[in-house]
Amino acid sequence: VQLQASGGGLVQAGGSLRLSCAASGRTLSSYAMGWFRQAPGKEREFVATITRSGDNTDYADSVKGRFTISRENAKNTVYLQMKSLSPEDTAVYYCAASFAYNGIIRTRDYDYNYWGQGTQVTVSS
Repeated sequence: VQLQASGGGLVQAGGSLRLSCAASGRTLSSYAMGWFRQAPGKEREFVATITRSGDNTDYADSVKGRFTISRENAKNTVYLQMKSLSPEDTAVYYCAASFAYNGIIRTRDYDYNYWGQGTQVTVSS
């Protein structure tokens, strides 16, 4: 499966962005999906994940209450709605797909099989 992330950009602190991850090649409903991010000089970190059917999600503590992951399997797309952004959220954001049984949550990057190219999110203070 090929993943294409989009929606990044420059936003002021307190603002919002919605990232999209479009898949091609295979249906996304076969995969648990996740978002990760990597800031300059830092390791890649988990942001959010959603089960195959979308009935369960999990978030990093740093984004809970501000970010929402969702999916539209019919559109082969996963989203990350980000609100109340802060400069600490500045990073390249990656979407990823993981083979998983429905109901399985994936929070570790090595559990993911396919990665998108990343989209830059920059939050100015």
